[in-house]
Amino acid sequence: MLDKPTSTEVLRLQNIHKSFGGVVAIEDFSLELKAGEIVALVGDNGAGKSTLIKIISGVYTPTSGSISFDGKEASFRDATEAREAGIEVVYQDLALADEQSVYMNMFLGREKTKGPLGMLDRKAMRDETAQLVKELDVRIPSANATIRNLSGGQRQGVAIARATHWATKLVLLDEPTAALGVAETAKVEEIVASLKERNLAVLIISHSLDQVFRLSDRICVLRRGQQIGVRETANTDKNEIVSMITGV
Repeated sequence: MLDKPTSTEVLRLQNIHKSFGGVVAIEDFSLELKAGEIVALVGDNGAGKSTLIKIISGVYTPTSGSISFDGKEASFRDATEAREAGIEVVYQDLALADEQSVYMNMFLGREKTKGPLGMLDRKAMRDETAQLVKELDVRIPSANATIRNLSGGQRQGVAIARATHWATKLVLLDEPTAALGVAETAKVEEIVASLKERNLAVLIISHSLDQVFRLSDRICVLRRGQQIGVRETANTDKNEIVSMITGV
């Protein structure tokens, strides 16, 4: 059993089970996540990490178990409901519109309008985007730049900036630096660390244990859909985490 909820608790998963037909993806998973905390979710491919992200963000409904969000029982019917509650996700494929500008991507599905005819307020969206990317030090040519013309790190920065802009409680990151070089990875890690400074809760999936130890406060290990354990990052080491991941 998990401890009694604290005042800063953002998310609580209790005995989550998820199966697809006869295939069990998640066996019995419980975790709490607090404001201003980064928890890393680690495990081999097929461990169930992305399935958990999709359960939290409303893409999947758990077969059994309960979810509490911001102190209340939650049952998001879809990703839109989760976003409205203050949850943002950065998927590995980024979910950006390549042919659109940076500012249109920032406001995708939440476009600002003006006047009785509901015309797009492009200036307001451009100005707000420019301010945001400046604050986060996302180095892009301009808010007018087309996504397809940006580097991998710049795209990732835009995706995280969008999540940062709209999230009020929780940010979920699924392998945010998997395809990036060293310099781009360092920049993205800075942005992730800034989410903690804003007192957002962060759950990050990462294949890089170096990154996990740099960023996280706690590490949760999954193996073949089973929750193996949770460790305080400061009180464990890579050898223990690798042993938990592999079962060796």
